[in-house]
Formats: sequence, C-alpha cells, structure tokens
Amino acid sequence: MNLGELRAPEGASKNRKRLGRGSGSGHGKTSGRGHKGQRARSGGRGKTGFEGGQMPLQRRLPKRGFTNIFRKEYAIVNLSDLDRFDKGSTVDVAMLVAAGLVNKIGAGVKLLADGDIKKSLTIKVHKFSQSAKAKVEAAGGRIEVV
Repeated sequence: MNLGELRAPEGASKNRKRLGRGSGSGHGKTSGRGHKGQRARSGGRGKTGFEGGQMPLQRRLPKRGFTNIFRKEYAIVNLSDLDRFDKGSTVDVAMLVAAGLVNKIGAGVKLLADGDIKKSLTIKVHKFSQSAKAKVEAAGGRIEVV
C-alpha cells in the first residue's frame, strides 16, 4: 500500500450540505430556513444577548460596587525573594527588575514580610510593611524609601 492509495473508512466523511440548488436537491427554495420570520432573513440573527425585546439580563441586574480610577497598583516583592542577593549589597528597583522579581512596576514597588531574610541588605523601595521593616532590621539591614 502506498500513500496515494489511502482512503478514509466508510462513513468517516460526509459531503457538505449544498443549499439553494433547486427543489430536487431537497434544500432548494427556502434553503433550510423555513418560511418567513427573523431567522429566515439575511442578517436576521440579532445581537448577542438579545432576548426578543424583553429587557436583557445585563440590564435587569443591579449595578454593584465602585471602581476607583485613582487606585495605585504596587508591584509586590516578598522578603523570601531577596535571598538571591549577596550579603551587604544594595537592592534597588533596577536590580529587582533585572533579577525578574518585578516586571510591571506600576505605582512603585512594595516590600512585604512573607518569608524570612537572613542577610543584611540595604533595600530601596517605594513602600514597605512595618513587619517587613522589623525583619530586615533584625537581620542587620535597612530599608530606604525611594
């Protein structure tokens, strides 16, 4: 057997439905669309979510909540992430980006106290939690606000 002699098994492929090719085809005249009505017309599908004139669900449900357009989104760095830096080094935002710990800075970088730090580092970030400051100072380092 050669590649050119391969055939699909019986019933594996069907011919497509050819619409509007005369009444003898069985799909002539109305072409499977029935008589009249919205779906029989060209472009007669309506918008997504259209409920035939009934008030749509997205308009029946009440509006909830509030979006603060002035919200500041900080990039988060945890203490456990800072173990990769050498003892006594100064860690700033540029180093965090280079190390791949931060990719989208946004309003700044915030240091949180998740994990432990064993090295004394000087960390320059925009914000920090009080518990993170306490852990850094306990390890012999310090935090500076950029």
